[in-house]
Amino acid sequence: MDPKWLISEVRGRRRGWQEVGAGREGRGRGGQPPPPSLTLLSILILLTAIFHFTSAEVVESVEAAAAAGVSRPPQPRTTPTKAPKCDQTFVSRDSGTQNGTFSAPVFLNPEGHSRQCIYLFVAGPKQRVELVFTSFALRGTPPDGASIGHLPACIHEYLDVYAEVEDTEASELINSPFGGRYCGPIPPRRRISLHRTLALGFYTDKNYTTADLFRGRYLFINDSQFEVGTPAPSTICSFTVDVKHKRQGVILSPTYPGVYPKDLSCSYRFNGDPGQRVRLEFRDFDLFFGGPHCPFDYVKVHDGPDNTSAVIGTYCGQQRNLVLYSSESSLLVTFVTLQRTANTQNRGFKGIFEFSESFVKLDFIGKNDGEHIRGSECDQKILSKKESRGTVYSPNYPFPYIPKIVCRYFIYGMQDMQHLERVRLEFEKFAIPKGDSGECTDGYLKLYLKGQEATDSYDKFDHELCGETLPAEVVSDGPRLVMVFSSGELQGGGFKARYTFETEYRIPGTAAPDGSCAFTYRSTSRKRGEFNSPRYPSNYPSTTNCTYLFLATPNEQVNIVFDHFKVRADGANATFGSYGSYCQEDWLEVYNVYKDGTERQVGRYCGVTAPGPVESNRGAIGLKVLLHSDGEGVFSGFKARYTFEVAKSIFGDCGSNLSSQESGVISSPNWPGNYDGPQRGLASKTCNWFVGVRPRHKILLNFEYFAVEGEPLARGCPAAVVRIWYTSDGPPLELCGEKLPLDRSQFTSDGNTMRISFISADKSVGAQGFRAVWTEIKDSVEAPVGAVEKPCDGGFVCLRSGFCISERLTCNKVPNCGYDDRSDEANCGAYASPVSLRARQTSVLLLLGLSIIRMLS
Repeated sequence: MDPKWLISEVRGRRRGWQEVGAGREGRGRGGQPPPPSLTLLSILILLTAIFHFTSAEVVESVEAAAAAGVSRPPQPRTTPTKAPKCDQTFVSRDSGTQNGTFSAPVFLNPEGHSRQCIYLFVAGPKQRVELVFTSFALRGTPPDGASIGHLPACIHEYLDVYAEVEDTEASELINSPFGGRYCGPIPPRRRISLHRTLALGFYTDKNYTTADLFRGRYLFINDSQFEVGTPAPSTICSFTVDVKHKRQGVILSPTYPGVYPKDLSCSYRFNGDPGQRVRLEFRDFDLFFGGPHCPFDYVKVHDGPDNTSAVIGTYCGQQRNLVLYSSESSLLVTFVTLQRTANTQNRGFKGIFEFSESFVKLDFIGKNDGEHIRGSECDQKILSKKESRGTVYSPNYPFPYIPKIVCRYFIYGMQDMQHLERVRLEFEKFAIPKGDSGECTDGYLKLYLKGQEATDSYDKFDHELCGETLPAEVVSDGPRLVMVFSSGELQGGGFKARYTFETEYRIPGTAAPDGSCAFTYRSTSRKRGEFNSPRYPSNYPSTTNCTYLFLATPNEQVNIVFDHFKVRADGANATFGSYGSYCQEDWLEVYNVYKDGTERQVGRYCGVTAPGPVESNRGAIGLKVLLHSDGEGVFSGFKARYTFEVAKSIFGDCGSNLSSQESGVISSPNWPGNYDGPQRGLASKTCNWFVGVRPRHKILLNFEYFAVEGEPLARGCPAAVVRIWYTSDGPPLELCGEKLPLDRSQFTSDGNTMRISFISADKSVGAQGFRAVWTEIKDSVEAPVGAVEKPCDGGFVCLRSGFCISERLTCNKVPNCGYDDRSDEANCGAYASPVSLRARQTSVLLLLGLSIIRMLS
């Protein structure tokens, strides 16, 4: 009731009292109005009359509900009073109205007592109650979430909902599941009773209420729509649907479209005749979403008569275009909701079902290695059995296909740590009629070669096929190929196609025809390009051997530069990097290849020790790269570039032949300045030095200074490298880094020749480089039988290293005795004039002896 109206009414009655008093004989002295006590009495009488008038508007008394001890969630204040009477009951009558409206009670509550009103809606037999709120504005702003029923919000004024009342007696509310508490501006969603009765409990301790607090309409509806089939005994929402009684119909959750109850377990069992299949289409689906695995409320569909049958799927949340088919003649749908305190307002589901023998027969899938995808009408998946092959057919093949169907074929090759495949598809028969426009407007077959189905990008097909012409062969770009066949209104002969799973390495180049991991790169086809390990940048597969062959023309050389390198090496050397004999698990090898079929190894690499730039030798027809992996763990592999260039001289860009000499110095280009890279457009800059000495002599190479970009342990030598061929049959040694270890700064050849090569790639940034001294030393091999062995044969014996060098190399201002031995340059000032070699050595020995005596003393 509006307080303004109440005040106006009181004032009007006071004026009426004064007028009546003025016209009556014997009014107060001098015609004065009655005393204030009489005015106050009139107001009290008026308020009493208003209270009785308001209570007379209700239909039933509140005393029954109060005496029954109606229970609800704990009240924040004192027990609600029984006056004024505000309970209402709405009952369905056979001859009466089956719908109507309701609103909040109207009364005054000056003292702010706790008041509670019960609204009962009672449907007739075979009926239910549907309730919709048209307005809702209970006073106060609830905390977040309170408007959807979370407790303990809504303290001073709220509305409780009971939609699962089994008995019409108000006292039974205490045994009924609680349906939520609401306040604020957001109304409860539509409610449909689970049984015949629905109740509302309105509570307030405000000073007054008006009808505008909430309004709504009610409707008594027939509950036969919820009886999907034959009810199961002692259940409220489980049914068996037999095709003999109902060939098609509607399936509803128990209180759809109202909020579904908690703590339910419903089942819908569909039984068809042999040869039939069941189609179930959900037109509306709205369940509480508790996560991707639907741990709370869900619908589960079994492809068979009971819950031991295979599961087609478990669904929750909101689903669109959810259409499911049984594989055979039966289907089981279960609907489960959990008992929980958190209230939800989801409406459940509505679907249609149909039994039919006209749905696609699945025998065309069994002709190959395909497997029917449960729940679909005719979708199938074909999984590789490692380089397997088979045939796919259109539905009903070799007979004309059925009009207006859509079937999908998911043909998946292997993709794991061991394997990676692609799919090759070759058509043997094809007949899908074109539309009147000559385009694929009726039926079609769409091909997806790039895995578009993973993102539901079915509008981005690679090929759309129709007509009578046999389509060309197609190969997937990756391990997946998907076909979508859609038949229009015209019938056709369909198609037959052969699929083959091939190992896919994702390596550019000309692949071997047998499908092995072998690739060829010819200068006549392409002058430069890239190549990589299988599946790069993903890990290469285990138990694999891949060969990369680079073939140049007679006047060319091939250069290879590695940009990324990571190959498994459990037994890697922790000091000098991972190459050579240290690579025992996985490795990469590089070879020079010659016309006669012989190969000479450049090196073996593993770990993160990337190979240095490689240039094929003059006289070689090219290079070969071999990647090997065992059966254990794998890494990301490598990525490299190749370039075919005009052949250089045997010495490269800056080398030379160093023969008929006893000693010399080799240094990097521009020494002592920084070396540079190749000219613009070239892959590398190469310097080759060939050193040769007399028979029965060897070559001592000592690096006085070394600074070449790279780090053997961290990344190898991908930008620049020094290679030394100092053995007769083995691969060269690779060097780079800012400083060589002590035991790696000096090398001795096995024979009387040595080759030193320095290569800087196009990505080199430059460094100071190196300076090395080479010296002819006498071989220490035993003299031939009968020959007289002469100690050092008149040469100079280095005091620390013990090497025998030519006497002519002493006092030449070049240390020829090797690392940390400068005895050949000692006392050179005292022997400015020529003396005998023996006298010089004797003097040096005396000095060394004196030094030893001093140390011992």
